[in-house]
Amino acid sequence: MLDERKTAILSAVVQEYIATAQPVGSSHVVDAPGVGVSSATVRNELAHLEQEGFLVQPHTSAGRIPTDKGYRYFVDNLTTPGPLDSVQTAQIGDFFTAAHGRIEEMLHQTSDLLANLTNSASLVLGPTPAEIEVRSVQLVPLSTTHATVVVVFSNGAVESSTLELLEGCDDELLSEAATVLAKNLVGKKLSEVPTIEGVENDLVSALAVMARDAVFQVSSDDHVYVGGTSSVAASFDAVEVVRNILHTLEQQFVVVSLVRDVLDRGMSVAIGGEHGVEPLAACSIVVAPVVVEGEHVGSVGVLGPTRMNYPQALATVGLVSERLGDRLGESS
Repeated sequence: MLDERKTAILSAVVQEYIATAQPVGSSHVVDAPGVGVSSATVRNELAHLEQEGFLVQPHTSAGRIPTDKGYRYFVDNLTTPGPLDSVQTAQIGDFFTAAHGRIEEMLHQTSDLLANLTNSASLVLGPTPAEIEVRSVQLVPLSTTHATVVVVFSNGAVESSTLELLEGCDDELLSEAATVLAKNLVGKKLSEVPTIEGVENDLVSALAVMARDAVFQVSSDDHVYVGGTSSVAASFDAVEVVRNILHTLEQQFVVVSLVRDVLDRGMSVAIGGEHGVEPLAACSIVVAPVVVEGEHVGSVGVLGPTRMNYPQALATVGLVSERLGDRLGESS
């Protein structure tokens, strides 16, 4: 642990660097709350903090900037979720009060909301439909050779898949298969129904199984929504860094693994290399679970440069995750 003076100086450096993105000299620290010492003493303390790995001096004549270790100390010991201003709080409240329609659209709009509020890339992971109860299922003929299976889930999500019909299938068989699907699936989770039962007609059974398997495949995919990538790209000058970040955020599997790994480790903030995704080493991520009736059904987070405004990001992500959970609970 750092003593009170070093703690106050480190906090002042972190906050000044977050605000300006410029190396911080002693003149910007000497009048900070809790410091109350001369510039010479501040310079000595800055040197000690650098030796201990909390700060680094990019150039001999420059001020200091925080290291990942410095940010970690700031987050763990000095940071609590900052109060959101009344405008942002109202904006979040109004958004979820007005949020209606398909859940996919709401999650997409939630990612835009987070990105706009934080000027960072937003990450929203929605519930996996295969783990949500089925409300209704339909088989809709498209032609003599193809049909679509459409499943509506209790939270409002809709999944569909096109089937190539077996030889001999007609509208009557499709209707029978739809009835069988409804008896087997409605009120249950797709993941809980590995087989279709209670069918005597082999063709109807085969069609029902094919429809169940097709919609299960598409509804087992993670629903990931990423917004604000241009904001995070604008935070960096190096073209190669920007390219790596944008390329990584396009990879759904990496985004899902990143968010889940941070939460699985019991963390709400992963700074720089802590998250283990090398192309995002210059970034931090702030995440929170989305909980409905005690069950973790999704996650929200923001990703930005390590000099992000952590108190504001924690507060925003926390409130959005809470309100999204409430909204999803109302839909279930």
